[in-house]
Amino acid sequence: MPAIRAKASGKTAFVNVRLLDPASQTDCQGGLLVEDGKIAGIGPQITAANLPSGCTVIDGKGACLAPGLVDMRVQLREPGFEHQETIETAGHSAATGGVTTMVALPNTDPVVDDVAGVEFVARRARKVGLAKVFVYGAVSKGMEGHEITEMGLLHQAGAVAFCDGDQTIANSRLLRQALSYATFFDGMIVQHPEEPELSRGASMNSGELSTRLGLSGVSPLAEVIQIERDIRLAEMTGGRLHFAHISTGESVEVIRRAKKRGLKITCDTAPFYFALNENAVSDYRTFAKLSPPLRAEEDRQAIVMGLADGTIDAIASDHNPQDADSKRLPFAQAAAGAVGLETLLPISLELYHNGFMPLLDVIGRLTMHPARLMKLGAGTLAIGKAADLMMFDPDRAGKIDPYAFVSKSKNSPFDGRLTQGKVVRTIIDGRDVFVHAPWFEGQ
Repeated sequence: MPAIRAKASGKTAFVNVRLLDPASQTDCQGGLLVEDGKIAGIGPQITAANLPSGCTVIDGKGACLAPGLVDMRVQLREPGFEHQETIETAGHSAATGGVTTMVALPNTDPVVDDVAGVEFVARRARKVGLAKVFVYGAVSKGMEGHEITEMGLLHQAGAVAFCDGDQTIANSRLLRQALSYATFFDGMIVQHPEEPELSRGASMNSGELSTRLGLSGVSPLAEVIQIERDIRLAEMTGGRLHFAHISTGESVEVIRRAKKRGLKITCDTAPFYFALNENAVSDYRTFAKLSPPLRAEEDRQAIVMGLADGTIDAIASDHNPQDADSKRLPFAQAAAGAVGLETLLPISLELYHNGFMPLLDVIGRLTMHPARLMKLGAGTLAIGKAADLMMFDPDRAGKIDPYAFVSKSKNSPFDGRLTQGKVVRTIIDGRDVFVHAPWFEGQ
C-alpha cells in the first residue's frame, strides 16, 4: 500500500498566487486554504484579509500554485542498487523538483514480483516520509519473461500497474495472458516498446550520425513494430495497455490511429524525447545514452505535436540514476539512462514557453493525466483532497547543473542547459518538504 505519514495540523493559507488546476480548468489569481493536511478552500475569495483566525499565511508573491507533480516512471534503485539511488535520496530529489507522488518501477534486487516486495517499498517510503511512493508489480517472475506473476495478489497489496521495468515483454503469449488477467480488476500493463532482437547490442539511433560515429544503431522501427504487435494483443483481449517513453514519429501515428478505433491504449514520453535529439551524443556523450535512444529531429518534433494534440497522455521523468563508473566508459559499454526528477518541470515548461502548449495543458500532462492513468486520486486542487502542492515561478531563469542535484546520481544530458521555470515550494499533506528560501526573501 502507499506510504502513510503524519499530516500537518492547523490551518495554512497560500495567498497571492496564480491557481492552476487542470482537473477543473482553473487558472486564476487567488488563494488556497489547507486544514489538517487537506485542501479546505480555493479561489479568488481567499486573501490575506479574509482568513479564519489562527491561520498561518504564506504569501506566494504571484507564483503559480498547482497540484504536486505525479511522476509515473521512476527507478528508485532500492533495494539492491543503493549506490545509485535510495528511496530517501529520490524523495529529496523529487521534493526539489516539485514531485509529490512517484510510481516506482519493479526492477530492483530482488524484483518487486511478490507481495513482500510491494510491502517493503511501502515501509521504506513511510519511514522516509517524503514523496508518496506507489509501485508497479512485475508482469513476469524475476522479469525474466517466462512465467506470469500473481498479479491479482500484487494488485490487492497495492501495485497500481504492471510492467517488467526497462525490459520489453517480448513473449506474445505472456503479454496476452497478462492483458487478459488484468481485465478482471481493470489493471494496466505498461510496456517498454523496443523489439529486443532488432535493438540487441545497439548504442544509439541508427542513421547517418551513428554511421559517422562508428556506433551500432537501433532503427526506430524496433519501437513501432513492438507497438503494432502489442496493439493487436490489446484489441484481442480488451485489456488496458500503456506504452512508456515513446520516442518516434511513427509510434505517435500508430497510437493515434489505435485511439481513434476506441482501443484502451495510452502512452507517455519523457522530456529527453521532446527536448533533445540524437545530436546530443555527437561527442560520444554517455550522459545522453538512453533507452530508447534519442532520435532524429523529425521524431522530436513529432513527439511535441503528439503532446500538443493529446495523443501522448502524460509526461514522466523516466528517472534512471546511474553511478559515475557506469557512465564513464566507452559509449558502447556505458549504461543507458539519465536522472530526471529535478529537471522534469523546467524542461517540460519549454513546451509552454515555445508556444506549443498552454501552461495548464503542460501541468495537466504532469499531474492530472498520470494520476488518472494510475487511479491515484492525486493531481488536483479539489476540496477534500490531500494538500500535495507545488509552487513555482514559470519565468525564473536558471541553468541546469547536475552536480547541484540532490539525487545521488548526476547523469543528466541537460548539463548546462538554460531554463525558464523553478520550483520554489513543495508541500505534501500540508507539510513543507522543500522551500527555496532565497525566492521568498526576494532574491
